[in-house]
Formats: sequence, structure tokens, C-alpha cells
Amino acid sequence: MTPQMLLQCMPYAGTQAVTFAQPLTDAMREFGIETQKQQSAFLSQLCHESGSLRYTEEIADGSAYDGRADLGNTQPGDGPRYKGRGLIQITGRANYRQCGNALGLDLISEPSLLALPANACRSAAWFWKSKALNGLAETDKFGSLTKAINGGYNGLDDRIGHWLRIRKVYGL
Repeated sequence: MTPQMLLQCMPYAGTQAVTFAQPLTDAMREFGIETQKQQSAFLSQLCHESGSLRYTEEIADGSAYDGRADLGNTQPGDGPRYKGRGLIQITGRANYRQCGNALGLDLISEPSLLALPANACRSAAWFWKSKALNGLAETDKFGSLTKAINGGYNGLDDRIGHWLRIRKVYGL
């Protein structure tokens, strides 16, 4: 994917399109996000989750996640330490551990590594593959994709808007 194509997909990405085009291409290849339907659904979800590639770290301080055992946040300060990072916003000590193991990164000791462009892309593509989301993308089950990523339908209209635009870029 070229920066120009990425900018067509995400018009508000600005110069971030140059930064992220190659890492996104590499991550999609590494984790088997191959078809136009898969890529357009993946990119549309990232567009919403990252504010068109502007955020690789959650804006909130993460304190709302402190003590969340369902996220593996069992130690004081885990919420802020393991707040959402990456283009799909990996959140919580347990998810950082699982993601780090899959990517060969020590995200428990260095959680900020997840916010670096290549790692932000790889973590999103790893998450996508780990949840087997290609099948939902191929069958246009976009609401189910959103629920698998977000736990609900938060921002569904925005996500669908991105999806429709990106599908046009892909000629779908």
C-alpha cells in the first residue's frame, strides 16, 4: 500500500500516511489480512480506533482500568501502565502479555513499545488474526467485527462510514 492510497482510505491521516503505509502493509502480510474485503474492513476499524492513525496511545490516563481483573490488571497502577495502545488499542496487563508473546516484545516491562508505528500495526494485525476476523470481513458482517474489536457497537456509524469510503478506494 502506498502512502497515497492510505491517504485516500484515511483522508485525515495527513503525514501519518507516510509513516504508516509500509508498516501496515507489512503487518497485513505477516498476519494474513490479504483480500480487498479483509483489508478494507481492517483499515476502517483502525481508522476509527486510532483517529485516522493520529493516536497510538489512548488519550485517557488509563486509571479507569485500575483493578480490572478481567484485563489482568491486578497490581496497583496497572490501569495507566497498560492503557490502550496500538492501532486497535490493546488494553490490560493480560492482553499486553499475550500480544508481547506473539510479537516477541517485552510489553510487560516496556508497554510504551506498543505505541511505536511498526508495533502498533503489528499488534492490530495480530489482534485481528487472533480473533479470526477475516471470516467476518469476507461475509460483510461489519457489526460483528465491531463487537469483536470493541466489545459492543461503540462508534458503529463512524466505523461504517470509514468502511464504505475505504471499500470504494479498493473498488468494492
